[in-house]
Amino acid sequence: MTQAILDAIHQAMTSPWIYLALFALAMLDGFFPVVPAETSVITAGVFAASTGAPNLWLVIAVAALGAFAGDHISYAIGRTTNSRLRGGRRSGKAIAWAERALHERGGLVLVVARYIPGGRTACTLTMGAVAYPRRSFALFDALATVSWAIYSGLIGYVGGAAFENDPIKGLLLGLGIALTITAVVEGVRFTRRRRTEGRHERTAVRTGD
Repeated sequence: MTQAILDAIHQAMTSPWIYLALFALAMLDGFFPVVPAETSVITAGVFAASTGAPNLWLVIAVAALGAFAGDHISYAIGRTTNSRLRGGRRSGKAIAWAERALHERGGLVLVVARYIPGGRTACTLTMGAVAYPRRSFALFDALATVSWAIYSGLIGYVGGAAFENDPIKGLLLGLGIALTITAVVEGVRFTRRRRTEGRHERTAVRTGD
């Protein structure tokens, strides 16, 4: 299915319908994370650099709007599961823990999760399930989706400009940059977690003494 979607996107690159397609893919990716939304935006950036169509800034705008809408659909789905999740003993404890964690650093989690395929959906669903404040969610989600759309469009555009006569090589470069950035984000998260655990261990030792 993914390859069929990408083939259709390639064929529609010079058509005005490409913007609607990118919006739809970015929206679906918010709650159905098996569609190639990020790859499609990167591909559009590659073609924008090499052929001039589609328009890069329109690509970024519709991708951001679609992602914003999709994340809010995912959030709304999470809100509908709130009461059911709280009903079970184990799930209730898990929800309580997630609620505390997200209220402490939910904005950062949401922005970072936007760059992790699958993680973005898990995050928005959970934020809905724990009834994370909607206004705060919308604010941080706007930051997350706009930065994601700019990042996806520009890495495709930069890759396409470097390989103007071979858009496929530019696409591969853009995807490589995306994977690298994701790895860096994950490395930072791991380091922060290890530091936090280390502080907790030192605090526990001092308290025990």
